[in-house]
Amino acid sequence: MSAPALDRPQHSTSELAVEVVTRRDVADRVVELTLAAPDRADLPAWTPGAHLELHLPNGLRRQYSLCGDPSDRTVYRVGILREVDGRGGSEYIHSSLTMGHSLTVGTPANHFEFVPAERHLFVAGGIGITPLMPMMQVAHDSGTPWSLAYLGRSRSTMAFVDELLTRFPGHIDVRPDDECGITDLDALVSTVLPGTQVHGCGPEGMLRALETAMAAWPAGSLRTERFAPKDAAALTASTGACNVYFTESDIEIEVGADTTIVEAAEQAGVPVIYSCMEGTCGTCETRVVCGEIDHRDSILSDEEKNANDVMMICVSRAKGDRLELEL
Repeated sequence: MSAPALDRPQHSTSELAVEVVTRRDVADRVVELTLAAPDRADLPAWTPGAHLELHLPNGLRRQYSLCGDPSDRTVYRVGILREVDGRGGSEYIHSSLTMGHSLTVGTPANHFEFVPAERHLFVAGGIGITPLMPMMQVAHDSGTPWSLAYLGRSRSTMAFVDELLTRFPGHIDVRPDDECGITDLDALVSTVLPGTQVHGCGPEGMLRALETAMAAWPAGSLRTERFAPKDAAALTASTGACNVYFTESDIEIEVGADTTIVEAAEQAGVPVIYSCMEGTCGTCETRVVCGEIDHRDSILSDEEKNANDVMMICVSRAKGDRLELEL
């Protein structure tokens, strides 16, 4: 299911100093951090679906969805799942970041914009609840009809579940697998009224089932966000070497078949900012001046990919033998 092409802000290199003002456990292996400016000044504005890049003291950069109220400029709230087989970011946060800890963050960026509509259905799986919470708040404040189907393995693993039931009585359908069984998304979607905008975030299996259930709906009816690659096998598939010309640096290099553009750029001394190296965070989004792209990310919509004007250089490659990039 394709999402509509949206004007999305490019990744910002601006950094903000913040400190952890509260830390609380909100589910098994999920901690919420509340961040504020040291002088308690207002923080830069953000919109529902945005994420925040944390620049951790150990040198890692990781992105987490903002889960607070967009109208509250005094703090940023993020919910972080401790990943057992992750790349170290969530482990460091859970074990080392405490109240009073100072760190820097990037300005909020958004690749999962909230699409206004006459009614909304939100479908969350596990930690996928976090980017949907601000959307629910905005829909609720505007008086727009909405509901949430919240899926998870068990109630104890479902972050913010009690808070949501208290804040939004009558809107939340909690569906833990150990109480309700596996949710039939075809059956769920069959009850949704035409004109409903659906936003989904959660595990890959849930998102694929949701996309299949909504395959016959009008284009743009479903928007999704992935925290893991949509097609992990495609990330390592070789398409051969290519030449890449970086227009701002006036440098041209060959990118080997088994080398990413990010890696090759770094080796050539071209400044590049990146984080996830799997096409899910958007940090390395780069403007394309010339050349056809083999898109392998899990962020851009079909319309955005067909526009051929930006790419995620940590995973995407050239379809031909040459690219020109604005770096």
